[in-house]
Amino acid sequence: MKDTHAFRSILSLTASTTAATTAAIAAAGALELRNAAAPLNAVSHILWGDTAARQNDISARYTALGTAINAAAMASWCVLHHAIFRPDRRRAGLAPALARGTATAAAAYVVDYYVVPRRLTPGFEKRLSGRSMFAVYAALALGLVIGEQMTRRIRPARVSVGRLLIR
Repeated sequence: MKDTHAFRSILSLTASTTAATTAAIAAAGALELRNAAAPLNAVSHILWGDTAARQNDISARYTALGTAINAAAMASWCVLHHAIFRPDRRRAGLAPALARGTATAAAAYVVDYYVVPRRLTPGFEKRLSGRSMFAVYAALALGLVIGEQMTRRIRPARVSVGRLLIR
C-alpha cells in the first residue's frame, strides 16, 4: 500500500511538472522566437547534437523527442523530490510547499548547468533568454506544488458515537 501511494505521488508530481515546464518552454519560445517548437526541439540536442537547437519545425524527431526527454527529466526530479520531502513528513500549507518546490527547482538548475556535461544540459537555453529560463524553473517549482496538492491525503472525518469510532 505504501508503494502504491509513492507511485501515485510521483506520477502526480511528474504529470504536473511536465505539463508546467513544457507549457513554459513552449510559451517562452512563442513569445521570444515566435516559435513554440524551437526550444522544445533544442532539448533533443542530447541525442542529435547542436543540429537540434537550430530546428524550428514541429517534428517527431526533434519536438516529440525533446518533449519526451523533458518528461523523463521531470520524472527524475520528482523521484528525488518525493524521496527528500516524503509526503508523511511534509508540513502542510502553501508556504512550505513553495519552499520545497523552490529547493528542488534550484537543485535542478545547479545540476543542469554546473554538474552535468554540456551535452546533457536541458538544451532550451540554446534558444531562450535567461528570463525565460527562470520562468521554466519557476514552472518546475509550481508544478511540484500543484503535484503535492493533487496527492495530498485528506483524512476522513472521525465521528464518535458513544464508544464506537466511525470513519
